[in-house]
Amino acid sequence: MTVKRTKKEYWNKLEMTPWEKVYHIEIFKGLWLTFSIAAKNLWRFATGRKGALTVYYPEEVRKDYAPAFRGRHYLTKTELGRPKCITCMMCKNICPAVAISIESMASQEGDTYSPKTPKSFDIDLSRCIFCGFCVEICPKDAIHMDSKVFKLPSNKRSELILNKEQLLEYPHE
Repeated sequence: MTVKRTKKEYWNKLEMTPWEKVYHIEIFKGLWLTFSIAAKNLWRFATGRKGALTVYYPEEVRKDYAPAFRGRHYLTKTELGRPKCITCMMCKNICPAVAISIESMASQEGDTYSPKTPKSFDIDLSRCIFCGFCVEICPKDAIHMDSKVFKLPSNKRSELILNKEQLLEYPHE
């Protein structure tokens, strides 16, 4: 005795449109676009011209940074030469990457600017996402990001952690 099996019919069966059934045309269009761009780039490489956005980093520096580019951090100083930072910890608390660490200490006798000053102020550039929240939230305008410093890469992770002394050095001096 043989049992004839029938295919189960689903109540929500998807029907393809005639255009969807001829998907080979769309695949061919996608492959044509990919290979045409690859051939154009290969021709540029063979003739010695480089692509529109290619920058050979150590030898060349990109010149087309956005006007709102945020570069290296630095701390500003008061007229007396001490950091403007009052260690309110607002920059540390708002940092989404937790890249800022600050230790506070009491200010010196006779310092009327703030009762506290940073004992250490470190920014880990390997964690920083350069969002600029720390600059925007600082009530004393103590931290800035310089848009003219582009060379931030390093081969050592320890060089990417900027301490208080490095942050107090203005990058252009």
